[in-house]
Amino acid sequence: MTTIFRLITITVVALLAGCAATNNVDYTAFRESKPASILVLPPMNSSVEAGASAAVLAQATLPLAESGYYVLPVAVVDETFRQNGLFTAGDIHALAPSKLHDIFGADAALYLDVKKYGSSYAILSSSVVVEIDATLIDLRSGAKLWEGKKSVAETSGSSGGLIGMLVQAVVNQIVNTLSDRSFRVAGATDQLLLTAGQPGGILYGPRSPKYEPK
Repeated sequence: MTTIFRLITITVVALLAGCAATNNVDYTAFRESKPASILVLPPMNSSVEAGASAAVLAQATLPLAESGYYVLPVAVVDETFRQNGLFTAGDIHALAPSKLHDIFGADAALYLDVKKYGSSYAILSSSVVVEIDATLIDLRSGAKLWEGKKSVAETSGSSGGLIGMLVQAVVNQIVNTLSDRSFRVAGATDQLLLTAGQPGGILYGPRSPKYEPK
């Protein structure tokens, strides 16, 4: 199975799961807020992989920008936090929304928490799993505008007898680690979670031709 086909497969599965679970989302506060700019905060990392936060953050801004929002540059945001003595996601997430608004002037902030990130070895297969929770907060009022979550898994297996399956599973686990497939799966998870127009997803921003102001 090719890499593209695997990603298409997991994307479809994740989308179907999302449709079943998140159709009844209340967008009242979101529509009243009309955010045009979003500050993406460094993600919290609840996984066991040290690089999970950076991998998710690096790929989170593109789907938001493509959905019609101005997204503050990650490098500028990071440097601003550092100059103010804030180096950890925990300290940054603890800041009051009004303080973030005073510093950056953004309409809303996106809070991310990486729940799962990385590869795991099972007896006959090796999986890469990324799970992310997201919450969008209005920095002017402190109101919660939207929340969502996505989990994407890419599983590699083999056929051709038990010994061959065991060997292939071990090989896949090594490849997962060396090539960091988790980074690619994190990108797919970000796309599913933060692209507008999906059931239960964020609304289109004012820079999108699909934007609905009311």
